[in-house]
Amino acid sequence: MSNAVNYGEISKNGLWNNNPALVQLLGLCPLLAVTGSVANALGLGLATLLVLLGSNIAVSLIRKAVSDAVRLPAFVMIIATFTTCTELLMRAFTFELYQILGIFIPLIVTNCSILGRADAFASKNPVLPSAWDGLMMGLGFGLVLLAVGAIREILGAGTLFADMHLLFGEAARGWTIHLFGDYSGFLIAVLPPGAFLATGFLIALKNIADAQIKKREEARREKPLKGSKRVRTTGAIS
Repeated sequence: MSNAVNYGEISKNGLWNNNPALVQLLGLCPLLAVTGSVANALGLGLATLLVLLGSNIAVSLIRKAVSDAVRLPAFVMIIATFTTCTELLMRAFTFELYQILGIFIPLIVTNCSILGRADAFASKNPVLPSAWDGLMMGLGFGLVLLAVGAIREILGAGTLFADMHLLFGEAARGWTIHLFGDYSGFLIAVLPPGAFLATGFLIALKNIADAQIKKREEARREKPLKGSKRVRTTGAIS
């Protein structure tokens, strides 16, 4: 990467163009398994973001000191270390949420998007761009988690922000929004098939948006210029 770092391009890639969940389709196991509510999705999203940010910074710091022979094992050890730290923090401060998320917190180690960013970006770039890349990729993944969690919670229970006290303490117990008066719930939304449907819906929306953006850009390029045009003549004049 050149010295002139394009942070805008890094942000656009993480949040939209190269989103881990909607484009790369990585980390789908926890995305589909624990996004039954906004609280669960936010907890997993924050945990993943912390691991992504920390591992990118650490990998960037050691990128010139690690040989190719041990590069990937070293990256996995770094990711496992930050995952363990995140797991211990959740056990200490959000134990009930940690129990709900269960095995999917330790499984952050196997999230291909984290190892992919460490190998493809952080191992080749300085600390600040690597940290920004980790932050944007984590935010992109977390926003998709939140969107899927919100869709499933609204359709499945008719509420929004339920059980937020599991993440933010007793002060957040009253944050629950009841969107429907007498709602029995849409069962498939809270089951794994509901996660597949919600994720597919978001991917379809992104593809439609990308197609519209591409069509607009092509129309802008093909639009004829107004005003006088300069005509160039070539050839010999007798």
